[in-house]
Amino acid sequence: MNFYFSIIIPVYNRPKEIGELLESMTKQDIKDSFEVIVVEDGSTDKSDDIVKKYHQQLKINYFFKENSGAGASRNFGMQQANGNYFIILDSDVILPTHYLSEVKKALQRHFTDAFGGPDAAHKNFTPLLKAINYSMTSLFTTGGIRGKKNSVGKFQPRSFNMGISKKAFMLTSGFSDLKIGEDIDLTFRLWQNGLETQLIEKAFVYHKRRSTIDQFFNQTLAFGKARPQLNKRYPSTAKITYWFPSIFIIGLDMSIILAVFDYWQLLILYGCYFALIFIDSMLQNKSLQVAFLSIITSLVQFFGYGLGFLQSTFFNNN
Repeated sequence: MNFYFSIIIPVYNRPKEIGELLESMTKQDIKDSFEVIVVEDGSTDKSDDIVKKYHQQLKINYFFKENSGAGASRNFGMQQANGNYFIILDSDVILPTHYLSEVKKALQRHFTDAFGGPDAAHKNFTPLLKAINYSMTSLFTTGGIRGKKNSVGKFQPRSFNMGISKKAFMLTSGFSDLKIGEDIDLTFRLWQNGLETQLIEKAFVYHKRRSTIDQFFNQTLAFGKARPQLNKRYPSTAKITYWFPSIFIIGLDMSIILAVFDYWQLLILYGCYFALIFIDSMLQNKSLQVAFLSIITSLVQFFGYGLGFLQSTFFNNN
């Protein structure tokens, strides 16, 4: 099968980031089988001047629309696309030179109507960004479900790095009206329509994510709030593992209270867990600073997701 990729990028007030992403696209090892569609989602800090710089190097189209959220902007971009396979990227990623060629090879070897790829930390990222990446991808925090070959169950693509065939888009109408978790919602609807997803492990992106602890906390809080809504829409997909972050933070609070009364056993177990994170992150990142920050970002991730999950489950499940 011959592929012509339409790369869809929603952007909101991030002109610098979109510039880095477009620059990485000019360095792809395949040149003539893709177009780029940038959808400005009602930004006040627009990216049109940045996009213009790449008109000579890329086949690129720029659209400005009223703010409606990333999902609706992705759908708008796919409606304008000329390709037979759409690639959805967040504006805060950078592509390695082999990205498109790895996608093409994987789909030619085993075609699926949707795919997802992992994310990684670039060597030039700040220590905090590397720590956030560790917390989001480690076997000891998320179970390695975000792009690991041995992840449990069918792979659920994430919208920072995913692809969907034109046929699948026409069948599902793309992303739903959910503001968070819309990529998982789309995956469930793909499966309901008998379409297959896959992980393309070598099609990774460098993902900058959030640049401060507060931003990372708010992001994970939103992720946690979204999961009960997805469980309500798709009851058969609910799993006990989605409760783990909430159980983790409740257990940590209990361990601190028990320690006040001289019962240290549970708190020592938590200490061993954080020591494991420190050692594993240090071995992966070769940095004491990143290893220390990984403890903080892992705590932030658990508290954000766990609190969001509990809030959405018991107080705001609409």
